[in-house]
Amino acid sequence: MMNKTLVSIFLVLSLSSNRALQISESHLENKHPFFVTVTEMLFDSTESQLQVSCKIFTDDFEETLRKTSAGKIDLLDSNLKPKMDSLVADYFGKHLQVKVDNADLRLKYLGFEQEDDAIIYYLQIDDLKRIKKIEVTDDLLFEYKTLQTNLVHVTVGGIRKSARLNNPQAKTSFEF
Repeated sequence: MMNKTLVSIFLVLSLSSNRALQISESHLENKHPFFVTVTEMLFDSTESQLQVSCKIFTDDFEETLRKTSAGKIDLLDSNLKPKMDSLVADYFGKHLQVKVDNADLRLKYLGFEQEDDAIIYYLQIDDLKRIKKIEVTDDLLFEYKTLQTNLVHVTVGGIRKSARLNNPQAKTSFEF
């Protein structure tokens, strides 16, 4: 009986330490232990605009773009800015869609700014008079990591609503 108990304890400790080693090794592959984007949408009724910002870890986004694009990918290299802007605009067009009151609308890519180990991308939709219902499809970086989570925050008329999209769930909607 004592030997079975010791063997059981040894197996549990051995499996636990192997799992801890796997987790720490996977964290070494990346600069951060989680995979998340944050998308903020603000309806500005005085400007008739839906203003959108997306915060994405730079290394994750570059790896995602490398999977779908040929050539050098470096989002922060000023010599590559026109190429990177084109790739980013195309990527957002495919992976972040917005429908307002049942109308499909195209986000216009405006640019970005670096913030620590992430980049904040700016987009907008013009000529919106009101928003009663907004539907968002956000599968940014889903092809990169199965553990990807995308947070979506929408503010209309001072009311903020949020959703968490865990890969592969990519759609959410809000009513105001």
